[in-house]
Amino acid sequence: QVQLVESGGGLVQPGGSLRLSCAASGFTFSMYVMRWYRQAPGKERELVAFINSAGSSTTYADSVKGRFTISRDNAKNTVFLQMNSLKPEDTAVYYCNAFWVLLKVKNEYWGQGTQVTVSS
Repeated sequence: QVQLVESGGGLVQPGGSLRLSCAASGFTFSMYVMRWYRQAPGKERELVAFINSAGSSTTYADSVKGRFTISRDNAKNTVFLQMNSLKPEDTAVYYCNAFWVLLKVKNEYWGQGTQVTVSS
């Protein structure tokens, strides 16, 4: 029922760009905060960016600020992560996450992840 399907990962050289997409279905996408996380081998999962339900507010980790841009298209139930000026330390599996909370009620969904490798 609920699906978050990431795409757009791959191998890119340092300084290059990639655009990740996450297509959502099975829930009311426009009510959820959307997040991108990443996890590199041997490291804990890191919050990269998130965007509010209306797409009017974005927040970024310091490590990607100025290089990455999160956006969403509620009409298409899709969230994006534009990654520019990529560095080897950006290499990780990138995960799409949907989060909703109202008072005591909380819902959270995860995608399967997409591999991003930045290497010469």
